[in-house]
Amino acid sequence: MHMDRRERNYLIFTIALLVVFAALILGSSFAYGIQVPEPVDQVDPNTVATAPSPWGLPLEERVRELAPNKYEAYILAQTWTFLPNRIEVPVGSTLTLYVTSKDVQHGFVLQKTNLNMMIIPGQVSSLTATFDEPGEYKFICHEYCGVGHQTMFGTVVVTE
Repeated sequence: MHMDRRERNYLIFTIALLVVFAALILGSSFAYGIQVPEPVDQVDPNTVATAPSPWGLPLEERVRELAPNKYEAYILAQTWTFLPNRIEVPVGSTLTLYVTSKDVQHGFVLQKTNLNMMIIPGQVSSLTATFDEPGEYKFICHEYCGVGHQTMFGTVVVTE
């Protein structure tokens, strides 16, 4: 089978570009510490906000200290809020977030970090971040979820 020289060059160029793009994605994922959120559990979205579920606890009990500078937080996304929408941890803390939704699909992005995930009803997603600098780290819903979508935000406050 004969192939025109220009067509062969075009195919070689295209394959080379694909290899370069794949290498760039792989390299940047290691360089920037990209975490892929994975579902860690399944819950019933109709009953997730009731006790004994961690998302059914009072808001002040949804952030727990597991060990010195090691915290976990259970965040429930629902139209049009995150509960809790304020989390406080000290500098140097590692915070693992367990996020689920009880109604529709939401998004979750924690600014100034590489935490970014989709929140699907009934699925618990989890990511971890370490906070080495004090300040406020805003989190928002980045998946349109209805008319009150712009009100879905919260803050992780990292104190001295």
